[in-house]
Amino acid sequence: MVMLISISVCAAAPVQLDHKGERWAAATLRKMSLEEKIGQLIMPWARIEFMNVNSPDYLLLQDEMRKYHVGGFGVTVFTDGGALLKSEPLEAAALTNGLQQESKYPLLFAADFERGLAMRLNGATSFPAAMAFGAAADVGLARELGRITAEESRAIGVQWNWFPVADVNSNPANPIINTRSFGEDPEQVGAMVSAYIAGARGAGMLTTVKHFPGHGDTDTDSHLTLARANASLDRLNSVELVPFRAAIAAGVDSVMIAHITVPSIEPDPNRPASISSNVVTELLKQKLGFQGLVVTDALDMGALTRVFPGTPAQVSAAEAVQAIQAGNDMVIIPADLDGAYNGLLDAVRNGTITQKRIDESVLKILRLKASVGLERNRLVDIAAVRKQVGRPENIAIAQTVADRAVTLVSDANRLVPLRTASGVVAVIFSDEAQGSEGARTFARQLLQRVPDATVFYVDSTNSGFVADDVLAAAHKATAVIALAEAVPRARRTTNGQSAGSVGLDRSAAELLASIVKDAGNKTIVAAFGNPYIGVGVPGIGTYICTFSNVPASGVSLAAALFGEIPMRGRLPISLPGIAKRGTQ
Repeated sequence: MVMLISISVCAAAPVQLDHKGERWAAATLRKMSLEEKIGQLIMPWARIEFMNVNSPDYLLLQDEMRKYHVGGFGVTVFTDGGALLKSEPLEAAALTNGLQQESKYPLLFAADFERGLAMRLNGATSFPAAMAFGAAADVGLARELGRITAEESRAIGVQWNWFPVADVNSNPANPIINTRSFGEDPEQVGAMVSAYIAGARGAGMLTTVKHFPGHGDTDTDSHLTLARANASLDRLNSVELVPFRAAIAAGVDSVMIAHITVPSIEPDPNRPASISSNVVTELLKQKLGFQGLVVTDALDMGALTRVFPGTPAQVSAAEAVQAIQAGNDMVIIPADLDGAYNGLLDAVRNGTITQKRIDESVLKILRLKASVGLERNRLVDIAAVRKQVGRPENIAIAQTVADRAVTLVSDANRLVPLRTASGVVAVIFSDEAQGSEGARTFARQLLQRVPDATVFYVDSTNSGFVADDVLAAAHKATAVIALAEAVPRARRTTNGQSAGSVGLDRSAAELLASIVKDAGNKTIVAAFGNPYIGVGVPGIGTYICTFSNVPASGVSLAAALFGEIPMRGRLPISLPGIAKRGTQ
């Protein structure tokens, strides 16, 4: 067991590889066995929860370090039906410290903190989705997102974020990018991405730009099946690649490759970008000149696993080998860790992959570890977590983003600000039985202002039962607020759509349309997340977008509806048949 001294409570230094770090990386590479080198290239999950050191789950993580020599873990939490079961920052710090103490080499911990730590941990700063930053149109706020996420992440022992999203969301039917993108204007997306990178790296966090070469103009969730980007080379150069070039110029540490097909670059329809040398080596490395770490998207995603036949072990082996051959330096989240590890090990032993090629990637990984100081000290101060995570001033910044993102797309009936003190009916459409935390926050905020307001929660299981009551209440109401909550979520489908969905269930959508038809002149439709939700609903007179469904967005929406804050947001995307980008 490796015993280490805890680091001090001071903030992490900016990402920087100095001469000592270079020497450590080179010296460490020389000491490693082939088996240890292979382990550095693979990153499995470590789920955050309280674990006794002798529990089966913790022993499994120890076994993955000892048997497969993994060089790091992606940290996440457990899920229930697609919903994330949040854990605690102190548990995260205890987990990363415990694993660091028992690892021969320092571990690199990564996470998908697209909206900050609060996506997966309680008590952290909860930011709105990226598109809310696009609506607020302030690169300074994007820089703050990077800084705060970095400070909170480093406090719990996570050094690498799989963000920012550089996809240009030009396709309204995109079921998985949507509000995860900063918008549809390549230049604005590039500016936001660059600002985030500056803020994060300045506060000591490694960054990842994704999903190369661009997942924005697709209509399929790649967690489920293979998506196709039909853009020509000219279109890619003028739209999709613009933010990636900006990220590279800003010093992004890594690029994540998407599991999508891009016929204009890779003609083989069964070769996703993530295993295509045309995409990874020729386009990214040679033409765009990227020299940092190249990492695949998760290997357990349906878009890639369906390409290969065989057992899970055979599939994971084929994925890992072809990804490294294509030019990736690291593969993450294999469905079968043993298969991926032994597949790569066998490929080197039989000459399919050279050891020189492995050394090139391992050296990049070791350099990244040194650039965030892991060769000097790998532990965090548990006592400092309560000082760094969820600072009131940082939470205030997140609220500012939510406030400035609220966008009044149209108000033909001049319903806002609301002037009524009674007779308000709110209908909250959601996947969850009582809405998300953000939707419930909005409901509480509404009831504080209108105590006799009636609130209905509509989901796919009850929409048919409550429709008559909802319509009757809406007919009698003085004002109706229809809050449509829909956000991109991996593997989400509605009405049997196998390619993914970020819309309402059919019955809920029909009820929303009926409300607008019957009470449209007194109905405010609020897109609480997916801004395109109203495109298929004719007759909407008053339409508001928040671009996110976090609690801060619920507070902002309520305040904006009653005229307590101005609606300053500008549409960062176009809404076909409703409004153009830039509408305010």
